[in-house]
Amino acid sequence: MIAIFDYGMGNLHSVSKAIERLGYEAVVTSDPRVIMEADGAVLPGVGAFGDAMANLRESGLEEVVKRYAGSGKPLLGICLGMQLLFSESEEHGRHEGLNLLPGRVVRFQGDYKVPHMGWNDLEFLQPSPLFEGLEPGHVYFVHSYHALPERQEDLLAVTDYHQPVTAIVGRGSVYGMQFHPEKSGELGTALLRRFLEMTARRAG
Repeated sequence: MIAIFDYGMGNLHSVSKAIERLGYEAVVTSDPRVIMEADGAVLPGVGAFGDAMANLRESGLEEVVKRYAGSGKPLLGICLGMQLLFSESEEHGRHEGLNLLPGRVVRFQGDYKVPHMGWNDLEFLQPSPLFEGLEPGHVYFVHSYHALPERQEDLLAVTDYHQPVTAIVGRGSVYGMQFHPEKSGELGTALLRRFLEMTARRAG
C-alpha cells in the first residue's frame, strides 16, 4: 500500500489514480498510523512553500514525514513536495523545509519566462534504481522556483532551462521529482513505476 500525504496542498486525486493504474493500492491519508504502516509514501505539493510547511506543522505531519524518511521505506516528493525535502526556500521570504536533503530552493533569475512550464528533456547524471532500463526523455514541468542541492551526489537528473535545473534528487530511500510524473507521458509513468517497484521489493 502507498500512502499519499494529505495536508491540504497537493494534486492528490491525479497521483492516487496514477498509482492505481499501475496496479498498486493508494490511500490518501493524514493518519500517522496508516502512513507509517505503508510500504511507500508520496509527498505531493501544489502552491507556496511556506504555506505547505505551515500546513505540515499544524497537521502534525512534519514529524511523520521525517519519521517515515528515517524508517528506510521509499518516500517520493513530487513538485513542491520535492522542494519541501530541502533545508529552506526563499519563496515569499525565508522558510525552513524538512531538511531531509541539504540545499535551498530559489527563484529563477534571468531575462526569460517564469514559470518554467512545458516539456523538457531529462539528463540522467548517475545510476539510480529509478532509471533501470530507462532512456532519458521528455517530462512536464510547471515551477517558478528550483532546488540547489548542496551535495552533488544527491542530484540524480537535471533538465535545461537557461541553466541546469534540478529535476530528480535522491539519497538513500528518499527521492524527489520536480516535474509531475503522473502528467509526463511514458517516461513519467515509467519513473513512477520504478519507484513503486522499489516499495514492493522492500516489502518483500
